[in-house]
Amino acid sequence: MTEAQGLNARSLEVLSKVPAVTLGFWVVKILATTLGETGGDTVSMTMKLGYLTGTAIFVAILALLVILQVRAKRFHPLLYWATIIASTTAGTTLADYATRSLGIGYTGGSALLFAGVVASLAAWKLTLGSVSSDHISEPRVELFYWLTITLSQTLGTALGDWTADTGGLGYLGAAVVFGGLLAVVAGLALWTRVNRVLLFWAAFILTRPLGAVVGDFLDKPVDHGGLAFSRPVASAVLTVAILALIFLLPQKSGKHPQEKAPL
Repeated sequence: MTEAQGLNARSLEVLSKVPAVTLGFWVVKILATTLGETGGDTVSMTMKLGYLTGTAIFVAILALLVILQVRAKRFHPLLYWATIIASTTAGTTLADYATRSLGIGYTGGSALLFAGVVASLAAWKLTLGSVSSDHISEPRVELFYWLTITLSQTLGTALGDWTADTGGLGYLGAAVVFGGLLAVVAGLALWTRVNRVLLFWAAFILTRPLGAVVGDFLDKPVDHGGLAFSRPVASAVLTVAILALIFLLPQKSGKHPQEKAPL
């Protein structure tokens, strides 16, 4: 790579408004998805506002944060992770509303939401030619990015519930399953030439049900297989942990995974 090419590549990374995909990224992402579960349950269950009202609240917050993210000129760690948390919290209440209030169950909800994720990625690919842009900064790319993320967060909630309840594995058993699947994805990224874009989205989706079942394990009643921790307290502890990691771990913009780039 020439010096000019190197400078151009670095300028694209600076323009990108998403963080580099590192181990720290995945740690914060898993904590954020766990917070999404406990935070969503706090509003819909502990505060007894219901799934529909909770969804309306969190979707409104998510829409505002996405607008701020799109309008931003550069990567802002707190804004980015706040938007991720809003998407996963909205995903929690939306998935619960779809699977419980609408009566389609975890299987039907998971199938419907999986179709939504595939449709979003397909529309992104057909519209812009790729789902693996060098940088996420152009408004249309950002909107597809956040739409796909929100759908994947919602799908992850339904998958976690389906595995723990319908699958009969319980919260810890489901956590082992999704943790194992993430380990497989990591192994494929390290030791094979499997498409990195596919692996990125697979890992992104799998972190959500892992966080969901861990969140359920923390706050569900003991007779339901949980630890019965206070949802607001668990949410507060997770928030503090996420903030600490954002400030302690290097936070810099980076490229969206490409076909031949490391995950």
